Amino acid sequence: MKKRILIVDDECDICEILSFNLENEGYEVDTASSAEDAIKKLSPEHDLILLDVMMGGMSGFRLAEKLRKEGNNIPIIFLTAKDAENDMLTGFSVGADDYISKPFSLKEVSARVKAVLKRTPEEAGNAEESTLVIDDLLIDTSSKEAKIGNSIIPLTKTEFEILFLLASNPSRVYSRNQIISVVWKDTPYITERTVDVHITRLRKKLGDKSYYISNRTGFGYKFNFSEQ
Repeated sequence: MKKRILIVDDECDICEILSFNLENEGYEVDTASSAEDAIKKLSPEHDLILLDVMMGGMSGFRLAEKLRKEGNNIPIIFLTAKDAENDMLTGFSVGADDYISKPFSLKEVSARVKAVLKRTPEEAGNAEESTLVIDDLLIDTSSKEAKIGNSIIPLTKTEFEILFLLASNPSRVYSRNQIISVVWKDTPYITERTVDVHITRLRKKLGDKSYYISNRTGFGYKFNFSEQ
């Protein structure tokens, strides 16, 4: 089945050229000229959003934050003229999976889209099990869901991969660079601060089980079985 992408950008020329290129790559493509328009057009059939940051009305950051608060964890790649590290981290902090700075090449967009869509928890942990159970935590790689007890944790794709990676090897401490090499292996510009932003979001979503992920100062992150 073809993957379906929603492009959200208030520049018609960008929507047209991206649509033409991605359709030639074999994707089904829809476009929206604003965040408000995107809210109306977004459906469960969409697999990815290419989202401009600076638009009239609601910004791309606000739209991403709104979707995440509503429990919609569709992968999001931001398209933006901003390329400062703080702007990049803002994008990741509201739940982005990747970030492409304008001007961009069509080859780069195609590569990033493929990288986000093909990433799976199995790749992240290299584990054969479809379900991983540790204490009260259940991670199901077939449904791409994580639960604590009977409650589903609303994780983005990237957050899910980080959790699965750490939980699959609970005795191992992963440095930030090791996490980057597994989870963001096709994204060259990711910094250690980006990892920290995602870990912070992940621990917040774990609530009173945030102790599952601990920071070993000077080394990195690991999975904990019990609160210390």
